[in-house]
Amino acid sequence: MSSYRFLAGCYDRFTYDVDYAAWAGYIEKHFRKRPLPGNTVLDLACGTGSLTRELALRGYEMIGVDRSPEMLAQAAEKNRGIAPVEPIFLCQSMERLDLYGTIDACVCCLDSVNYVTDPKKLQKAFGRVHLFLMPGGLFLFDVIAPARLEGLDGQVFLDETEDAYCVWRAEFSRRSRICSYFMDIFRLDGSTGQWDRGEELHRERAYSIPELTAMLEKAGFRDVRTYGELKMRPPGTGEQRIFFAARKDA
Repeated sequence: MSSYRFLAGCYDRFTYDVDYAAWAGYIEKHFRKRPLPGNTVLDLACGTGSLTRELALRGYEMIGVDRSPEMLAQAAEKNRGIAPVEPIFLCQSMERLDLYGTIDACVCCLDSVNYVTDPKKLQKAFGRVHLFLMPGGLFLFDVIAPARLEGLDGQVFLDETEDAYCVWRAEFSRRSRICSYFMDIFRLDGSTGQWDRGEELHRERAYSIPELTAMLEKAGFRDVRTYGELKMRPPGTGEQRIFFAARKDA
């Protein structure tokens, strides 16, 4: 079972409730808090490019990177003809990020960092982001709080639309700190009227604030700050999603 090969075709239908405009607005608050050195933004683990599109429409020169060719195919189609500058997309894993030039900011949203379950690979990914950031550039990402991931253990979820159906169960291992999602997905083929079935396994690792802060600092970032979910204040007790903002020295 591989992540997103089958899910890509119906991912947007299952995530219809994600307010990408609100996410883009929140990102811009951070951009305005301390102005960026330029206008080029990397959307790391961009998925189907919904957030990429929102930021491109706001005038940023966007680069989308994802390791799933199926998700990138959706992203490229969604962003075709976007003005003023159409985004470009690259198929790469985070730890092997290799850009053609520098960037002024990097965003990595919707707990994509949790999907890097090997801490050594995540450390490499942070180093690659730091390498390509311009001095004074911002790295902004979010993670699911460890307590939230642990609380998913044993739960079963159902997502359903008119032409797609997904049932998934979660298992959390306290030893590995990894939450595994076992998914059964059914997708209606409009050309045949038949339902296709796919299975996928998704895994997320619980990372603590001190652990991620240390990794960012080791990669060369300074002024590492944490925030509550879509908030411009520190995370509160019971926060389910935590944002990190880190700067590269000017």
